[in-house]
Amino acid sequence: MVVQVASELEEQCVKVTDLQIGMFVCRLDRPWEQTPFPLQGVLLRNADDIAAIRELCQYVYVDVRRLLSDTLPHQVLTRTNLSSSRFKTAIHYANEIGPQEELPRAREALDNASLMVDRIFEDITSGKELSTEHVEQAVRPLVTSVLRSADAFFWVEGLRKHDSYSYSHAINCSALAAAFGRHMGFAEDTIISLAAGGLLMDVGKTRLPESLLQYQGSLASHEVNAVRSHVAHGLDIIAGSNITDSDVLDVIRTHHERYDGSGYPDRLMGDAIPITGRMLGIIDAYDAMASDRPYRPAISRHQALRQIYAASDTLFQAEMVEQFQVCLGVYPTGSLVELSTGEVAVVMAQNQVRRLRPRVVILSTPGKQALEEFRTVDLMDQVRGKPTIHIVRSLGAGDYDIDAREFFLQ
Repeated sequence: MVVQVASELEEQCVKVTDLQIGMFVCRLDRPWEQTPFPLQGVLLRNADDIAAIRELCQYVYVDVRRLLSDTLPHQVLTRTNLSSSRFKTAIHYANEIGPQEELPRAREALDNASLMVDRIFEDITSGKELSTEHVEQAVRPLVTSVLRSADAFFWVEGLRKHDSYSYSHAINCSALAAAFGRHMGFAEDTIISLAAGGLLMDVGKTRLPESLLQYQGSLASHEVNAVRSHVAHGLDIIAGSNITDSDVLDVIRTHHERYDGSGYPDRLMGDAIPITGRMLGIIDAYDAMASDRPYRPAISRHQALRQIYAASDTLFQAEMVEQFQVCLGVYPTGSLVELSTGEVAVVMAQNQVRRLRPRVVILSTPGKQALEEFRTVDLMDQVRGKPTIHIVRSLGAGDYDIDAREFFLQ
C-alpha cells in the first residue's frame, strides 16, 4: 500500500477493481481535466459512480480520512434488527484467486487496518468517542481480502513484525474471525460483525494502566479483577459510540466466558454463551498463545491449536473447536515447520482436500543452512516413485536461527 501523509489528505492507491461505495477518490491516474469529474474529487455513493471511474482509470487514490463518509448509512455496525437465521450455514466461499495474486491487496488491507487501529486506540485513550467510521474502514477491506483468499492475508500477517501486542492482537483476531465466519458459511454482513467484534473485544484495556498489562509476574487477586474489568470498560466505550450491532456487543461481553462456566464476567455455560462469544473466545485464546507476551514467548500455531483442542468440551465447545481446526488447518498458514527432508519451510497455503499437505516455501537446506533463494513446494503435488515429502513437526519462530520474517521483510 502506498500512503502519503499530508496536512489534509492521507492517500491510498487503489485498483479500480477494488473500489467500494463510500470511498472518496481524491486523485486519478490521469489529469482531472481529461474526465467529466469535478476537480475536487469524487465521493463514490453508488455502483454507477464506481462504474464511471472504472471506464476511465486503472487505479486511483482515495483519501482514507474520508472513507465511509458521514453522508452514507452504516448498514452493518449500526443495525439493530438482526435475522435470527444469520448463523445458519448457507454460503460456500471458494477462493476467487490464488494467494500469491491476492498478496498485494492483502498487504494493503493489513496496512490499512494497522492505520485505523492506531487511530481508534488514539481516539479512545485521548477521551474521544469511538468512531464507527474508523472501525468500518479497518474491517471492510480486511474482510474483502479474507473472502477472496484467507491464505494470502494470514501469510502476510504471519510474516509481519509486530511492535505492539494490543494492536496486532486486535488485527489478528479480526482477521481470524473473518476467516472463521467464512468457513462457517455466514453472510458477509455477519462476517463484518464478527471481524468488528474481534477488533474491539479488548478495547476496554485502553482504560487500564499499561504497567498492569505489561506486568511479568503473578497478579494479586485485586489486579486480576482489574484486568477482568476491561470487559465492562469495553461495553462502556461501545455504549458511547454509534455501534448497536448486537453481535459486536455479544463478542465484547462474552469472549472470556467458558463453556464449562469457569469464565467471566457472568460465568455463563454452554449455549447460554452466544455463538459469537464461543467463536471469539477460541480465537482470543489461540492468538494470545501464538503471540509473544511480556511474561512468556509465543508457542507455534500448531501447538496453540493442540492446546485449544485439549480444552474441548471444558473451556470451549467441542464442535466449535473442530470447525476452527478445519478452518485453519493442522499447520496454519504462516507456520514454521520441519520437513521429512530436514529442510525448514513456512506454510504458505492450505490444501482443502489434504490438510496435512499444504503448500510450503522452503527456507533452508537439509542441514538447516539458510537459502538465498526460496522455492515453493506443494506437498500434494509430488512425483510418484520418489520419496514423499511431509511435515515432521512444527517449529517456533527462530528455531535453528531461522525466522521467516527476516527473509521476507527485507
